[in-house]
Amino acid sequence: MNIEQIRDYCLAKKGTIEDFPFDEDTLVFKVLGKMFALVSLKKWEAGETTINLKADPEYSEELRADYNSIRPGFHMSKKHWNTLYLHEGELQPKLILELIDHSYAMVIKGMTKKMRETFLS
Repeated sequence: MNIEQIRDYCLAKKGTIEDFPFDEDTLVFKVLGKMFALVSLKKWEAGETTINLKADPEYSEELRADYNSIRPGFHMSKKHWNTLYLHEGELQPKLILELIDHSYAMVIKGMTKKMRETFLS
């Protein structure tokens, strides 16, 4: 997958915006102000295609055990975030999209009940 495919997929999700809150290099996708995906554009340009995604801690452990290309989140909470090393070629596009969906769902799940009801209506 390339960065444009990931960008288009993330932005197609309800309420998603892209932002550069840290610097001009780190592209962040947010839903209702909460991050669900981060990409270093400089790393992508250099061929190190990675994406940081939020994940349920138990699911994170399973993913890390099953895939060498999924590791604890780089510069993120190791419990709640994973870094996917896409350039290693192990992860199929379908799985990458599923993990983006999971990250997005984790952020929605973490909202207050009232926010979720308003957002999902």
